[in-house]
Amino acid sequence: MTTASDHSLFEDLQALVSGTLLFAFAIVLFRQAGLLTGGTAGLAFLGHYASGISFGLLYFLINIPFYIFGLLALGKAFTLKTFAAVALLSLYSEVLPRWIHIESIHPVFAAIIGGLLAGAGLLMLVRHRASLGGLGVMAIYLQKKRGWSAGTLQMIADGFIVCAALAIVEPTRVALSILGALVLNMVLAINHRPGRYFGQ
Repeated sequence: MTTASDHSLFEDLQALVSGTLLFAFAIVLFRQAGLLTGGTAGLAFLGHYASGISFGLLYFLINIPFYIFGLLALGKAFTLKTFAAVALLSLYSEVLPRWIHIESIHPVFAAIIGGLLAGAGLLMLVRHRASLGGLGVMAIYLQKKRGWSAGTLQMIADGFIVCAALAIVEPTRVALSILGALVLNMVLAINHRPGRYFGQ
């Protein structure tokens, strides 16, 4: 059975670079369509839409408390890789809009494709014992300790976060954001099963 310990340093590095790039591209699509996502990325979106503060900066700062929990609960290697993933995503989210300019995109398409890209990127990270911080750290911890599906746990948390967006985002955009979150978490729930990569 393949475990996280089987991955070489190069394999971990390519997963960090590629996984965060896929997720960052999803963020570009979501932002262009006026959508958001769940997790700490969703919280950063809410802060960005409400205040205009840089998404990348907010995302990095929101995740700081979760590094401590990750270090204590999931170990040094997981926390370092997660820190690197969060830093890369924060960087990508700032530079990609300078490299990619999308004139227009249908919100439904953005929700579905963005969800698929984000889910695939996050799946790459989880399979290499990393995450994008925040609630993902908690979900992975509970999957490791209790055998609960990380995708299902993340889906529940994402639902609450996206629904909270009703305070500042129009209902149609919130509904499409929920669609994107469902697609993202469906990718995780189907493709990442408890015990497959955490040695249970």
